[in-house]
Amino acid sequence: MSLARALVVTIQAVCNHLACTPPNPTPQKGRYHTDEPWILQIAPSIFKCHLIILWMCAGFECLLYISTLYPALPPSLSPFTPLLCPATFISTPQPPNLHLTALAFIGFLAVLLGTYIRLDCFRTLGHLFTFDLTIHPQHKLITARFYGYVRHPAYTGSLLLVAGIAFSHLTHGGWLTECGPLRPRGTAGILWGVWWIWTLAVGVSRAYAEDRQMRKLFQDEWDAYAANVPWWFFPGIL
Repeated sequence: MSLARALVVTIQAVCNHLACTPPNPTPQKGRYHTDEPWILQIAPSIFKCHLIILWMCAGFECLLYISTLYPALPPSLSPFTPLLCPATFISTPQPPNLHLTALAFIGFLAVLLGTYIRLDCFRTLGHLFTFDLTIHPQHKLITARFYGYVRHPAYTGSLLLVAGIAFSHLTHGGWLTECGPLRPRGTAGILWGVWWIWTLAVGVSRAYAEDRQMRKLFQDEWDAYAANVPWWFFPGIL
């Protein structure tokens, strides 16, 4: 267990909290794309759940690190460790192997980048940015900042968040895989695959809907913008 790991997962939780908190309430009128499949409509609830899980992981990892600071007891006998990491104490007592790996640090950088992109989108769109797809009375086409590189950069940020969380929490050295419910080998990989496919499906579904709506509203202006910025999420890829 390391201080670096505890700091990284805590910063990640803060970043995800900022990136996944709606900057504006959804107006009562103007919503569209309300007929998408239920499994995609639950995106706001999924974001709330993953925030809870991230804060829980950060809390457990910080407490496990604090438990190693007891000068009179070795880590394996700390009074908190068996409660916070029971999986490693089922057979022979041993301290949990929580540490900051290179892959986890890459995930940390992905989360920082994803958070920066989403917060920048919040600022760029201002009152136009809502988590539900809506049309405002004074709606306008935004092409500045990250919107000059891809048409849906907020979803780019979301995909980076999911990738970063997976690298940091669903790989060797994290609480979920060393102490928690994802300790069985292969479980984390399956979860990440399902989570990534679902997040991508939400982004693609919304990108199609937003493109159709913007084309109706702005017509020639939209066609020119789409021709100049042909990519949804990642330039040259998708």
